[in-house]
Amino acid sequence: MVRKHTRRAAKAAFAVSFGVALLIGLVACGGSSKKATTSSSTGSNPAITIGTKNFAEEFILGQLYGQALAVKGFKVTYKNNIGSSEVIDTAFKSGKINVYPEYTGVIALDLAKVKAPKSAAATYRAAQTFEKQKRGATLLKPTPFYDSDTFTMLTSTAKKDGLKTMSDLSKLKSFSYAALPECDQRITCILGMKTIYHLENIKFVPLGNVSVYTLLDQGKATGGDGFSTDPLQLDPKYTTLVDDKHIFGFQNVAPVVKSSLLSGSSGTLLEQTLNDVSAKLTLPAMQAMNKAYYVNKQTPKAIAKKFLQANGLA
Repeated sequence: MVRKHTRRAAKAAFAVSFGVALLIGLVACGGSSKKATTSSSTGSNPAITIGTKNFAEEFILGQLYGQALAVKGFKVTYKNNIGSSEVIDTAFKSGKINVYPEYTGVIALDLAKVKAPKSAAATYRAAQTFEKQKRGATLLKPTPFYDSDTFTMLTSTAKKDGLKTMSDLSKLKSFSYAALPECDQRITCILGMKTIYHLENIKFVPLGNVSVYTLLDQGKATGGDGFSTDPLQLDPKYTTLVDDKHIFGFQNVAPVVKSSLLSGSSGTLLEQTLNDVSAKLTLPAMQAMNKAYYVNKQTPKAIAKKFLQANGLA
């Protein structure tokens, strides 16, 4: 999320519900998580350049939105793996991209730097206002799914220390938290733990190329920055502490679109197409697609294509 993070390979399978199970067993074809620019489709509609941040969920989201637009006759160019939210926001402001999927809480808290909203709806409104007033952009409808940071730890550790909420961490003499380096300066991460939870007993462990879950398994961190759509979040081996002061925010996804693209009939078509995709993106759906990438080794392009076909969007 900011988005903040580079996803690390998940190692566990989990049961997948409803029609998204069709994703499992796909044969990989095309797509890439590497930094690249690719194009698809042509038509009389305006050219769309979709940017994605630096982790798999973003690659999948970019393909979902891009492929759906290509079916409707838009020329779509993908600029993948741009970087963190701050970096992709700069790319959007400079005109290098004109559409990208972003997390509403990230916009509100880390880009707009507003006081933490108390609900998903309030977060969306704050993000929407920021994009309109500061970026000349329109924030389209949010997804049902959310992908928030978490304080994830081994269930055995949480039970041993009697931890259920993040406020409970104040009972510990000291503890460590593993996350990507930028976490140290974000209100949605270490900075929030220190200034909002007043947890001065925390040691920050910057992530390298090892996953949070591996560090937890090896006993090298008390907790780590897992995410709510990680497949391993469903493994009973791990526990997520309740964020009782809401520093992680409400992180639904919404496409950020240059407002100039939304005029006329083509703009109406663009908006409706993206909103139709977003409406189908539930938490189980996103967990299944992340699993298809990490565990089943499918490509973002193949995953998105199958999902769109299964849901009548391609």
